[in-house]
Amino acid sequence: MSDFDCLQEWVEKFLPTSYVSQKASYIRHSTSQKISSQELSVTPLSGDAGFRQYFRLDTEPSLIAVLAPPIYENNPAFVNISLCFQQNGVRTPVIHAVDYQSGFLLLEDFGDDLLLPQLFPTTVDKLYQSAETELLKIQQIKPNTEIFPDYDGQRLRDEMNLFPQWFVEQLLGLELQDSDREILNETFSLLVDNALEQPQVVVHRDFHARNLMLLDHNGISTNASDANNTIFTENKAEMASPIGVIDFQDAVIGPFTYDMVSLLRDCYIRWPEGYIARRALDYSRRAEALGIIPKVSDEQIIRWFDLMGLQRHIKVLGIFARLWLRDGKRDYLGDLPLVIRYTLEQLEPYPELKKFKVWFEQRVLPQLPQQSWYQPWEVAGNSVSYTHLTLP
Repeated sequence: MSDFDCLQEWVEKFLPTSYVSQKASYIRHSTSQKISSQELSVTPLSGDAGFRQYFRLDTEPSLIAVLAPPIYENNPAFVNISLCFQQNGVRTPVIHAVDYQSGFLLLEDFGDDLLLPQLFPTTVDKLYQSAETELLKIQQIKPNTEIFPDYDGQRLRDEMNLFPQWFVEQLLGLELQDSDREILNETFSLLVDNALEQPQVVVHRDFHARNLMLLDHNGISTNASDANNTIFTENKAEMASPIGVIDFQDAVIGPFTYDMVSLLRDCYIRWPEGYIARRALDYSRRAEALGIIPKVSDEQIIRWFDLMGLQRHIKVLGIFARLWLRDGKRDYLGDLPLVIRYTLEQLEPYPELKKFKVWFEQRVLPQLPQQSWYQPWEVAGNSVSYTHLTLP
C-alpha cells in the first residue's frame, strides 16, 4: 500500500465526527443510503520547500491532510510549537490528529489566501501592520529551550556555509581557493557576532508573505478606500487576528531582527529601501514599548537589521541552489536575482564588509549572465509599482 493510500485510510479512521465529505453530506440529507468512507475526496496541493505533501479533504468545512516523512520532518516540533503559539494568541492551524510514526497530520484548513498575492502599494501598510502584530506576539513568548532550540553561532555559520557549497561551487561551478575561504570566514564571523549581540527572542525563522495566510473568516479589508478596517469574530464581540501563521516548525531562540528581515526584505517581493527602514524602526519602537527589547538607537537597529539580512540572504542563495540541484525544485532559481540584489545593497553601507563586497563583485557576478535563470540583479523586484506607497 502506498503512503498516500495509508494516509487516506488513516484520515478516514480519525476524521472528527463533525466533519463529513460534501458528497456524504448530500447523500445523508437526500437519501437513506448508508454513507461509505470511500465518499471522501482527497486533492493534492502544491507543496513547499520541505518534504511535506499536502492534501485538501472535501469535508465541511474542509481539512488538510499532511504527509510529512519522519525521516525528514520534525513532526513533534511542529505540534509542540503550534500548541505553544496558540497558547500565546498566535493563530496556527488546529491539529485534529497526528501519527508521529507514520508522519500523518490532520489540520485545520486556512484556505488559499497567502499574504504575498494580496500585497500591493494600496494594501501593504494594513497587511504588514497585521503581520507585525502577530510577530510581536511570537517575540513575547517565553524562550523555552525545551521547545525552541538555540539559534547559536554554529547553526548560523552552518547555514551560511550552504552558500559556498551549493551556490558558488555547485551552481556556478567556481573552485574556491584558500584566499576565497578566508574572506568568507571573516565575513561569516562578523555576521554571527552581529546576530548573537542582539536581544534573543523566539524566532519563527521563515516569517514571510508565503508563510502568512489572510484568513477569510476573520478578514481584513485590502481595499485602500475602505477606512473601516475592523476585524470581527463570529460573535462580533471581540477582535481577532486576520493573519494565520504556517511553516513554523523550525522556530528557534535567536536574534530580534531575524523575522523582521524575513518579512520586510522578503525574497519574493521588494519594497523601497526607505519604506523598509521606516517600518523596521517603527516595529522596533513597538517592541521596545512591550519590553521585548531595551531602548536601542535607530542606528543600532538598522545595523542589526542590515547585517541580519545579509546573513539570511547569503544562506538563502545556498538554499535556493540546493532546492534545484538536490531536490529538483527549479522555481526558486527565478528568485535568486532579487536575493543577490539584497545581498549587494546590504553590503554597500558597511566598510568592514568591503572585502567581501569586492570578492562578490569580482568572483560571483561575472558568472551570472551565463546562467539560465539570470536577469539583471539591479532591477530584480522592480515589478511592483510604488506610486501609491506611503511611508508609515
